[in-house]
Amino acid sequence: MAQLYYKYGTMNSGKTIEILKVAHNYEEQGKPVVIMTSALDTRDGFGIVSSRIGMRREAIPISNDMDIFTFIAQLEEKPYCVLIDESQFLSKQNVYDLARVVDELNVPVMAFGLKNDFQNNLFEGSKHLLLLADKIDEIKTICQYCSKKATMVLRIENGKPVYEGDQIQIGGNETYIPVCRKHYFNPEI
Repeated sequence: MAQLYYKYGTMNSGKTIEILKVAHNYEEQGKPVVIMTSALDTRDGFGIVSSRIGMRREAIPISNDMDIFTFIAQLEEKPYCVLIDESQFLSKQNVYDLARVVDELNVPVMAFGLKNDFQNNLFEGSKHLLLLADKIDEIKTICQYCSKKATMVLRIENGKPVYEGDQIQIGGNETYIPVCRKHYFNPEI
């Protein structure tokens, strides 16, 4: 029986490399997968899933108004799994579509993304994945400043922490760092 999995972690926790690993494992056995990502994240190109260690693949870009359920249902070949990167940027409707893919098409969905933003608020996609997912797992990494588990993301601009601003600002290591709670409030910059 298919399930909806939500795997969350801070920046640099290896979420994308996990997607690429899972895709490889399925495809090595001749089982096709569908890889999708938010249309908002264009750091490495539109519709590209790219890890910090250099691995990348094309993906289907998801816009907030995309009907993911219909897209998957109309594929000529039913996938063995749907893998979603940057799931924090999904809309509520996108997440409900993913639940329908699991429940009505019996296709497992694994969504990977951040849980909270740089202000420690849940992203829309994350909130609804936490509500609907059958299985929720944390992908762990360590704080930039100590050996504690990183649970938050610190936004940096001009070498200083930023706690105000737009929720979504696409960026990588130059903009965001994984931190523990202590160093979120007292970064060693």
